[in-house]
Amino acid sequence: MATRVVPQKIIKNLRYKTTTKPLNASHPSAAATVASLLEKQPATTPPPPPPSSQQSASFLDLNDAERLFSAVPTSTLLRSSAVLHATAIGPVVDVGIWAMQSKLLQMGIMKDAVMAVTKRTFYEHFCAGEDAVAAGRSIRSVNEAGLRGMLVYGVEDAHDNEGCNRNLNGFLHTVDVSKSLPPSSVSFVIVKITAICPMALLERISDLLRWQQKDSSFNLPWKQDSLPIFSESSPLYHTPNKPEPLTQQEEHDLNLANQRLQQLCQKCVEANMPLLVDAEHTTVQPAIDYFTYSSAIMHNKDDNPIVFGTIQTYLKDAKERLFLATQAADKIGIPMGFKLVRGAYMSTESKIAESFGYGSPIHDSIEDTHNCFNDCSAFLLEKIADGKGSLVLATHNIESGNLAAAKAYEIGMGKVNHKLEFAQLCGMSDALSFGLSNAGFRVSKYMPFGPVEMVMPYLLRRAEENRGLLAASGFDRQLIRKELGRRLKASIF
Repeated sequence: MATRVVPQKIIKNLRYKTTTKPLNASHPSAAATVASLLEKQPATTPPPPPPSSQQSASFLDLNDAERLFSAVPTSTLLRSSAVLHATAIGPVVDVGIWAMQSKLLQMGIMKDAVMAVTKRTFYEHFCAGEDAVAAGRSIRSVNEAGLRGMLVYGVEDAHDNEGCNRNLNGFLHTVDVSKSLPPSSVSFVIVKITAICPMALLERISDLLRWQQKDSSFNLPWKQDSLPIFSESSPLYHTPNKPEPLTQQEEHDLNLANQRLQQLCQKCVEANMPLLVDAEHTTVQPAIDYFTYSSAIMHNKDDNPIVFGTIQTYLKDAKERLFLATQAADKIGIPMGFKLVRGAYMSTESKIAESFGYGSPIHDSIEDTHNCFNDCSAFLLEKIADGKGSLVLATHNIESGNLAAAKAYEIGMGKVNHKLEFAQLCGMSDALSFGLSNAGFRVSKYMPFGPVEMVMPYLLRRAEENRGLLAASGFDRQLIRKELGRRLKASIF
């Protein structure tokens, strides 16, 4: 049966509001459905006015550099200042990317030199260490500063079952390490489905799922119960022709991949450690969502989501897919956990779409992406305030952080709340992280670990996909420079 979607005009009305009102739509039943999902305030309580940008901007104290960085050693501030300044210079980033990718520099003594420089700069700034033990020390360090850590075993793509099994052992060990650290210092263990299921198989599964979206009579005998993966606006151009069914070997490999994920999920259930599934590009994202949602149905119980999915809000269909997934989860009575991000595969998505002769699935402007993130954030904050589910707001955008923090306080989630977590990448937007923490919110840093060569794809993505974000780190650079100047002056006088 084809997925029933909510009309686009209704989804577009899910705008960022500080109060929830019934939505107007020409389709009464759809409007009623949306209104029932967005909790209304009691009629006796007059609705407060929406916060203006100026009001929301003043919600978090992000100007007191001394307070923000009080728990950060001077040596760390010096390294952060140097790396952030270097990554703000385009030619420096270009040379760094070339050096990390160049085959000429990936052999012998030159390789050792490139790896050594990378380790002392990008790696030490953006990563938590070469193994789980080192990552544990980094987690303790950020925890002493009032933050938490997301443990990220830095392996990415696998191409055969042997590699997938090896990667699974790394993820299982990560859960064991999280249990050995101080209580609540680790907020999530992160998994990439691309590391425990061969990439070629994920592409095949995604093709089959897309074709079933086109043709509801298309039978997938291996498919388990899941939440909606697509909406009417989801890109399906990756699969222009009807794909062949999975071969016997592919079904066997699919079963092995599912067993790996279930073993990891069960270990997280036993450890009461949430497992967050990272998102990828749209070529394989349908299969990743399928794995995520089918596992959530099996393991998310009561009001305790163990399996979290990721929504990339730079995609035009993000809001609608989020609504459909939460609606379906409500219907079958499971709590869902979501991480909202803007996204990190913009150039890849545009190139893939262009190769098929289609427009990019990414929003046409950064403003549209910001609006989508803020709208999805507001929708989920309202939803989890008095209901089931949990939310991770992964953002480096100060305005989005302010808006969400103000919204959370307004609906009674201002104190430390297990349902809401803010998150930023290790080495990025530390001022926002500490500002949110000082305001009483749980805040995590995304902390990948592993040998330098293993996490190289992650480092390249930070340099390539987030080049604009790195260049926009002037806010942090200015505050760090201010605090370093204060400390120098204090030591002299």
